Amino acid sequence: MPDHIHLCCAPATIDFPSLVTWVKYWKSICSLKWPDRDEQPIWKKSFWDTQLRKGENYEQKLEYMLQNPVRQGLVGEPEEWAYQGELFKLDWYG
Repeated sequence: MPDHIHLCCAPATIDFPSLVTWVKYWKSICSLKWPDRDEQPIWKKSFWDTQLRKGENYEQKLEYMLQNPVRQGLVGEPEEWAYQGELFKLDWYG
């Protein structure tokens, strides 16, 4: 989306940092690499998160994210949105 980002993340280890710490780190890395310094700051100080507890919730949220540019009229089909992808598949157990 032109004015926000959706992403799913999961801790890789048991001793993971808090989500607040992780988001702050992620935003700082993106800001440092942002090509146009005149557009800084690019992030709001806060963020909104949802904790998923079941695999079906993940599928619902993923579908919501994929449909977002379609709902906004930016593309006709989710596959047409160039700014999407999956780095690692989040597997759900239990």
